[in-house]
Amino acid sequence: MRKIVFLFLLLFPFQTWAMSPSTEKQILMELAEIKATLRTFMEVTNKRFEDMNKRFEDMNKRFEDINKRFEDMNKRFEALQEEMNRRFEALQREMDKRFEEVDKRFEQVDKRFEQMDKRFEQMMTFLWILTAIFTTLTAVVIGFAYWDRRTIIRRAREETLKDLEEGKLGALLRALKELAREDRRLAEILRSYGLL
Repeated sequence: MRKIVFLFLLLFPFQTWAMSPSTEKQILMELAEIKATLRTFMEVTNKRFEDMNKRFEDMNKRFEDINKRFEDMNKRFEALQEEMNRRFEALQREMDKRFEEVDKRFEQVDKRFEQMDKRFEQMMTFLWILTAIFTTLTAVVIGFAYWDRRTIIRRAREETLKDLEEGKLGALLRALKELAREDRRLAEILRSYGLL
């Protein structure tokens, strides 16, 4: 209302306070027109503001719907991320378990290799022992054969000489020695053969 009075004062400068009734009527009619125009303007403006408010409310609803959709998408992404994290953790656990199994298998293979190495060492030790035994046996047999041969040859010589001396050959040799005392030629021959 203050605005209207202010507009009125601006439009109509202070002339005289005494007006004619027709001027007053005209002023009142113009004021009524201005008031009606202002009312329609205000109603239209209010209607526009209401429409704008409705549009803003609709936009707010749309934004709320979009926010809900984004929240739903965020929830889906979070659920998907959690599921992926669970899968990755399960995969990581499974891979860790497999690596542990592989490590255990490698340890078993290492143990088997150690056992094989021990067996080879035992076999090599056994082969060295066998080699030493056979070498010793061979040396003993060769030594025994050499000793036995020398012993047998010596005995055989002694026995042969004894047999020769005791037997007919010995008697023949004694006879030849006696004959060589008388025959010089025979003595030389027996000496040349080392029998005299």
